[in-house]
Parts: sequence; C-alpha cells; structure tokens
Amino acid sequence: MQCPYCREMDSRVVDSRLGAGGTVTWRRRECDACKRRFTTYERVEHQLPVVVKKDGQREPFDRDKVLRSMRVACSKRPVSADALEEQATEVERELGESGEKEISSQAIGERVMERLKRLDDVAYVRFASVYRSFRDIDEFMNEMGKLVRRGDE
Repeated sequence: MQCPYCREMDSRVVDSRLGAGGTVTWRRRECDACKRRFTTYERVEHQLPVVVKKDGQREPFDRDKVLRSMRVACSKRPVSADALEEQATEVERELGESGEKEISSQAIGERVMERLKRLDDVAYVRFASVYRSFRDIDEFMNEMGKLVRRGDE
C-alpha cells in the first residue's frame, strides 16, 4: 500500500479490525520508509449497476454521491453519521445484490427516501422536495399530509 505522505510503496499492517457490521476491514498501517501511520479501509466491491439519469445519460453508481445527498438532507438534524453510513452501505449492497445491469436514478432516489423516512421526517421532506421537484405548494402540502396521517397511526 502506498504511503500517503512519502509515496513509498512498502508499509506494514499494525492493527486490523472489522467495522460497519463486518462489511469493512479497518487497517492501521505504518510506512517502512518515513515511519508515519495511516488508516485504510477495505470493503467488498459489488458489481454495481450503471445509473441511468433522467436525461438518459449513464454514469457509474457513486456511493459517496448518495451519502452526500443524505448528509445534506440531515443537516442540523439528530441523525448520526454512522446511521447515514449504514443506510448508504445498505443501498449499495441492495443494488449490488440485485444483479441488474442498469438502474434509474429515480429508483435510487426512492430507496434513499424510504430510508430517510425511517430515520427523520424532516430529512425525508427535505430530500423529497428536491428529488420530486414539487411544482407547487399544493403538491408539497399533499406530501406533508401523508406524513401527518402516518404519524397519527
């Protein structure tokens, strides 16, 4: 593994641990040349489908993009970073296990909204308002009404 400080290729593993429920291996390494320590993360790479955007453009699935959008929606909300990481990992795992070659960005957005709805209603509404591009206040209020009715049950 290349040292991020001196770019030397030789390093040794000092400590290894499982993280994220056993889906990630955390490794603490020490560079043989400069003796500085750094951390690496190892996870199974699933064969992920290509994302088909609304305009027909295709791009590789980007877990970080999903995580970033969830972080924005949960900004200043009582949702832990670990919970968001877990949900992004779950979306990625689901897509990898689906076996599909292509998936629409709308289908990914729906999966993210599902998870945000379980985590935090305000984050869900924030994400939905951008994702669904409500045309007017009536559509927005209709969605809010569904949330309120769900909360009453």
